[in-house]
Amino acid sequence: MLRVAVVGSGPSGCYTAQSLVQLDPDVLVDVLDRLPCPYGLVRYGVAPDHEKIKSLQNSLRAVLEHERVRFLGGVRVGPDGVPTARLRELYHAVVYCVGAAGDRRLGIPGEELRGSWSATEFVAWYSAHPDAPAGGFLAGARTAVVIGVGNVAVDVTRMLARGATELSPTDMPQAALTSLAASAVTHVHMVGRRGPSQARFTTKELRELSTLPDTQVTVKHEELELDPAYVDPSSLPAARRRNVEVLRGWATAPGPAARHRIRLRFFLRPVELLADGDRVRGVRLERTAPDGRGGLTGTGRFEEIEAQLVLRSVGYLGVPLDGLPFDPAHGTIPHLAGRVLRDGVPSPGEYVAGWIKRGPTGVIGTNRPCAKETATSLLEDASALSARSVPADPVGALRAEGRTPIEWPGWQAIERAEAALGASLGRGVVKLPDWRSLLTAAHGNAP
Repeated sequence: MLRVAVVGSGPSGCYTAQSLVQLDPDVLVDVLDRLPCPYGLVRYGVAPDHEKIKSLQNSLRAVLEHERVRFLGGVRVGPDGVPTARLRELYHAVVYCVGAAGDRRLGIPGEELRGSWSATEFVAWYSAHPDAPAGGFLAGARTAVVIGVGNVAVDVTRMLARGATELSPTDMPQAALTSLAASAVTHVHMVGRRGPSQARFTTKELRELSTLPDTQVTVKHEELELDPAYVDPSSLPAARRRNVEVLRGWATAPGPAARHRIRLRFFLRPVELLADGDRVRGVRLERTAPDGRGGLTGTGRFEEIEAQLVLRSVGYLGVPLDGLPFDPAHGTIPHLAGRVLRDGVPSPGEYVAGWIKRGPTGVIGTNRPCAKETATSLLEDASALSARSVPADPVGALRAEGRTPIEWPGWQAIERAEAALGASLGRGVVKLPDWRSLLTAAHGNAP
């Protein structure tokens, strides 16, 4: 049997494991994750009120319950964990599906002020990621600025305008639910440096903003008209043309006044976060304009938006993994059809899939063909890979070295604990938000 370790249990890791066992009956796959919980960004990145997308966990579960697939949670790879070189000794092949754990920065003055956060941190908090900041996002905030016009920006904007009634049925951790329910934020500005035709949100997500109770969505007609493709959208792809039509409707027929106001702004780029002591008090923005060559130019005209909370949502970024080559310009591991390249040459037994392979692009389904390409490359190399001797029981070897993998029954114990917690609060399933409670539950004790 060919023994393969897949590092990462999100969609790319699960789809890689699925492709391997579907394409070859002589493959055994261990799916490793540093967290005790599987599913990656489906558990910790999809907004809690998007139940349909979150239900993808059911299909990922089927992969991890396959008779030739084993989930090993709580296994850190790299510094302070299992070295990548040691993984190569334990398995015939290793596929790294570690995503893009970093976030891009604005690189402007004031970015380190209190009240300035990445959207990644905010999402991790309301999604109960055990590494998330403890809270404090909303303290003293009345107005928020979300920098970015992609789906993550739409998600965090929507969460800021949601009420307890809509969020209580979700699996949001109790502390985040309580904080959002008590929030004084009533105005949210979502700001993009480009025009409406370049925005990266999907039409379905965009439209959701206007369905929020007691919420008015507005957009400035004069900003939209700065975009030539808005004036004449006939050449746009269908998805972006639909976005333009939604925005056109909001510009010409804004909804009635409401407690929450969401304002979409375009052709503005942040140049400075303004300070009140060590806290954010606003954002200084420069008006941009199309340069006629597909880019932007600054106009030298500025405006300020008062805000006590700034969330930047300008993209994810891959981070280096100790022992593996890395392309810092693209935030990816160099590869050829999924085979890791060292000095331009494929490294035997090392592979990549998902965002660390191609960058943070595409939707969840994009990971399927990406994973299949990598799995196909690996299986083409199988005869050479299987010639090397590896331990019959990698988990036993890990335990002998002091590692304590959390296997599938441990994850099921966490699920039971989260269901019990929700019942005790009069809610459905409620996520456990910290390492201590997760590990306590995994080992069969009440958190």
